[in-house]
Amino acid sequence: MITKDMSLMELMQRFPQTQQYLKSINMHCSSCMGAMNETIEMAARQHGLDIDVLLAELNRLVQEE
Repeated sequence: MITKDMSLMELMQRFPQTQQYLKSINMHCSSCMGAMNETIEMAARQHGLDIDVLLAELNRLVQEE
Protein backbone atom coordinates (compact mmCIF):
# COMPACT_ATOMS: atom_id res chain seq x y z
CA MET A 1 0.00 0.00 0.00
CA ILE A 2 1.22 3.46 -0.91
CA THR A 3 1.16 6.01 1.90
CA LYS A 4 1.68 9.77 2.08
CA ASP A 5 4.92 9.29 4.06
CA MET A 6 6.60 7.21 1.34
CA SER A 7 9.39 8.99 -0.50
CA LEU A 8 8.90 9.59 -4.19
CA MET A 9 12.04 7.57 -4.92
CA GLU A 10 10.69 4.59 -2.98
CA LEU A 11 7.37 4.90 -4.80
CA MET A 12 9.00 4.87 -8.22
CA GLN A 13 11.40 2.05 -7.37
CA ARG A 14 8.77 -0.23 -5.83
CA PHE A 15 6.00 0.66 -8.28
CA PRO A 16 7.55 1.79 -11.58
CA GLN A 17 4.12 1.77 -13.22
CA THR A 18 3.27 4.93 -11.25
CA GLN A 19 5.84 7.02 -13.13
CA GLN A 20 3.67 7.42 -16.22
CA TYR A 21 0.72 8.54 -14.11
CA LEU A 22 2.86 11.07 -12.25
CA LYS A 23 4.06 12.50 -15.57
CA SER A 24 0.47 12.73 -16.82
CA ILE A 25 -0.40 15.06 -13.92
CA ASN A 26 2.76 17.16 -14.45
CA MET A 27 4.71 15.59 -11.61
CA HIS A 28 8.01 14.83 -13.32
CA CYS A 29 9.39 13.13 -10.24
CA SER A 30 11.72 10.75 -12.03
CA SER A 31 13.85 13.69 -13.13
CA CYS A 32 13.57 15.68 -9.89
CA MET A 33 16.54 15.85 -7.55
CA GLY A 34 14.20 16.12 -4.54
CA ALA A 35 12.57 12.76 -5.23
CA MET A 36 14.96 10.97 -2.91
CA ASN A 37 13.96 12.91 0.20
CA GLU A 38 10.56 14.33 -0.70
CA THR A 39 7.48 12.45 0.45
CA ILE A 40 4.39 11.94 -1.66
CA GLU A 41 2.53 14.31 0.65
CA MET A 42 5.15 17.04 0.23
CA ALA A 43 5.07 16.68 -3.55
CA ALA A 44 1.26 16.77 -3.63
CA ARG A 45 1.26 19.96 -1.61
CA GLN A 46 3.93 21.51 -3.82
CA HIS A 47 1.91 20.68 -6.94
CA GLY A 48 -1.41 21.80 -5.45
CA LEU A 49 -2.91 18.30 -5.48
CA ASP A 50 -5.31 16.71 -3.03
CA ILE A 51 -3.26 14.06 -1.21
CA ASP A 52 -6.25 11.77 -0.67
CA VAL A 53 -7.16 11.77 -4.36
CA LEU A 54 -3.53 11.22 -5.37
CA LEU A 55 -3.09 8.30 -2.97
CA ALA A 56 -6.34 6.71 -4.09
CA GLU A 57 -5.27 6.86 -7.73
CA LEU A 58 -1.75 5.57 -7.06
CA ASN A 59 -3.06 2.66 -4.99
CA ARG A 60 -5.64 1.87 -7.69
CA LEU A 61 -2.86 1.73 -10.28
CA VAL A 62 -0.72 -0.71 -8.32
CA GLN A 63 -3.68 -2.93 -7.41
CA GLU A 64 -4.62 -3.31 -11.07
CA GLU A 65 -1.34 -5.07 -11.84
